[in-house]
Amino acid sequence: MRFAHRPIPFFFACLVLLSGFPLHAAEPKWQLISSDHFQVVTDAGQKKGHEVIARFEQMRSVFSELLGRRKVRMSQPIVILALANPGTYAQLAPQGTSLPAFFLRGEERVFIVINTSVEDSWRAVEHPLAHYLLDYNYPPTAAWFDEGFAEYFASLYFTNKNTQLGSDPELAWPGQPAYSEQAPGLKSFTELLSNPVWLNLADLMQMRNRVVNGREGTHHTLFYAQSWVLMHYLLNQNKLTQAGTYFDLVENQRTPFAESVQQAFGVTPAQLDQQVKDYFHSLKPLQTSLAEAQAPTPPATPEPVQVSPLPFPADEVAASSRDLPAREADALLAEMELRMPEHREEAIQKLQALVEDPKTETAVAHRALSWAYVQKGDSKAAFEQLRSALGLNNSDPWSHFGIALAAYHSGTQKGKYIQGLANTMESLQFVLDEFREFALGYNILGWARLEGGGANGAVEAMKVAVQLSPRDESYQFRLARALLAAKNFDEATGILDRLQHSHDPQIAKAAAKDLEDLPFLKKYGVSPEEQEARNQAANKMAKDVEESEADEGDEPRKSVAPAPVTDKRPVKFIKGRILSVDCSQAPAAAVSVSDGRNTLKLRVRDFKSTTVIGAGEFSCGWKNIPASINYRDGGKAESDLVSIEIQH
Repeated sequence: MRFAHRPIPFFFACLVLLSGFPLHAAEPKWQLISSDHFQVVTDAGQKKGHEVIARFEQMRSVFSELLGRRKVRMSQPIVILALANPGTYAQLAPQGTSLPAFFLRGEERVFIVINTSVEDSWRAVEHPLAHYLLDYNYPPTAAWFDEGFAEYFASLYFTNKNTQLGSDPELAWPGQPAYSEQAPGLKSFTELLSNPVWLNLADLMQMRNRVVNGREGTHHTLFYAQSWVLMHYLLNQNKLTQAGTYFDLVENQRTPFAESVQQAFGVTPAQLDQQVKDYFHSLKPLQTSLAEAQAPTPPATPEPVQVSPLPFPADEVAASSRDLPAREADALLAEMELRMPEHREEAIQKLQALVEDPKTETAVAHRALSWAYVQKGDSKAAFEQLRSALGLNNSDPWSHFGIALAAYHSGTQKGKYIQGLANTMESLQFVLDEFREFALGYNILGWARLEGGGANGAVEAMKVAVQLSPRDESYQFRLARALLAAKNFDEATGILDRLQHSHDPQIAKAAAKDLEDLPFLKKYGVSPEEQEARNQAANKMAKDVEESEADEGDEPRKSVAPAPVTDKRPVKFIKGRILSVDCSQAPAAAVSVSDGRNTLKLRVRDFKSTTVIGAGEFSCGWKNIPASINYRDGGKAESDLVSIEIQH
């Protein structure tokens, strides 16, 4: 935003000079700059902040062009911290890194931290950004495809006039500090591939990449080099469609490797291997760049292999900005540090100091502390921090989401009571209104609906979560569980059958177990585990009665635990409006609900124990209220309400 400068009256200027203050107020140190898809928090000034956000918008557009995606989903929000002070950046950076930027993938958000004092420092996060975009916009593929594409994307470079791609991303250049401090002895891709010995194509295309704690090892290996040049070949020879056919054959139809290559690419694996080698040797700019990099005075950037127009000029990227108080910026930096184990305790101390001082207390600091308590399993302390955060800023979507996240974590800890489930729906709505492609939000929404007895609503939410994050098998498994609860056995079976072949041993084992239990579930309406739990509860009740009678001096009678009664009535779903609630026979109630065509009268045996989502508790005063309801259909007899989700 530009402001016109008006002349300052002479007498006022004199007063200012005498008082020791400058004529012009200093620009705010911190700003929040927002574009269509990114947020930048920066102390480097408006111009540099806009340059950073424009580069990321351009990178997103290039991804779209490379993979032919008209719509690019960003199913996990990204916050970019662009820091002007190299010292501040060095304090925040992961231990042992020499890169001028790093990519930190948290549970609910991605943090990208950039040292703006280094020119084009954003290039250091192109590789992980490519992985992020693939995760939400491309079906699951083999390691060579993902790493090959990420390395190809890491060669991306923008000038003021064009886009450059295809150079060796692991070649050290003086003009690129992100790559100039490599360990001695590491070879670039061009050097590695110039040797006659390559990995066998079958081994390459069936190899799994080893990632430890979310971090890849060195990229200076034949696996990465060959993956890069194979992807280079596919992209520039317009063979991505054939690659898609190959993955369908291998992953879905389980066709043998050689046969899959032959059907997809029309050549044998040996012929495809030779085509890729010939393609590599035809790329003369790679050899030129290698020779120039080894010269006494190398150029600032490598020779481009492909040059194309910019997707759009940087100055055409629309962005808004607002000043950010220093106390809020400090809390945001500490919130990012919490995601780094080596910085976590220090970050907690910073945040505690911020919230204890009324001058520095912010909603951001409280919500960040709540996240730290959630990780420690202290739900009570987490909710206390979130109440404080919302008291300071009730419109902050991440504080509202914190309530849903804390409830989710308390519910996924075995044997623990789920805290805050009733408020989860309302809390999620805040963040889903702000970030409509937020996959984790829909995943938690599906979980909460399923916990509340709303199987059909859970299926609806989980299908959105899977669409937004097609590679997350835990989401697919939760969808299958929701489908089982909704008695949609055929669709659930298809998902479980695929998941039992997962590379994740836990997912594969759980899916196989559900398939094994499916006949029991179809026959009795519950899983074997649920049936066993009911049997144990019945046995315990019988034992308690027997012990009570013995204490009273009666002759203990032999008791046989009653067989558990399974309610076999189907659970159905209706979405409409609650017309009225009759509580004249409390604690029982009768709820009249209409979907616009039909009106149902549903019995509630005890409204005090009814599952209510989206409102604090059951209300006898509901009238003309939008709601989604799960109920057990009694046919000609009375139908019983299972759960209510109040819509806002």
